[in-house]
Amino acid sequence: MFCPKCGKSEQTPETYCRQCGIYLTDYTKPFKKKIQPEEHLQVNTVLSLMSAVVSLTLAILLHIYFWGKGDTPIIIYITAGFMMAMFFWQAQTFWRTLLLKKHFKKRNINEKSSTEEKNEPRVFVAKPTNELLNEADLSNIVPTSVTENTTKSLDKVRSKKAEESNYQ
Repeated sequence: MFCPKCGKSEQTPETYCRQCGIYLTDYTKPFKKKIQPEEHLQVNTVLSLMSAVVSLTLAILLHIYFWGKGDTPIIIYITAGFMMAMFFWQAQTFWRTLLLKKHFKKRNINEKSSTEEKNEPRVFVAKPTNELLNEADLSNIVPTSVTENTTKSLDKVRSKKAEESNYQ
């Protein structure tokens, strides 16, 4: 394999070039499939539900085993409180994920029905711009000058020098 940057030959793909250090990608391998958002939602749903159940269970067990015992450290109650907070956070995440999955299903159904009505995929067609824009009116354009408004300050300088030379 040749390096695409420096051209050094006899390189190994999926390594770095021995001359310039650029990463050499192996283009003979197929690219990884990109994961769709719906697949992420499935994993997110399962993980949110599992962590909600675990945190609620741990909070309840902490309260059952240590409630009312005089020698219980305060950190146990703080931990149980954090576990309850984690439960509520994961429960709302689970609920929002379900709503998002429902939204994606509606979107997919609407896209399928709109393409099935036409029996063809949606294609965007560009309109010619000459139909959308009016013809340019160049009759009243005044060309700008490079030296326009640049000599105003010179008149002041000349008049000051003239006054100074008159006094001397």
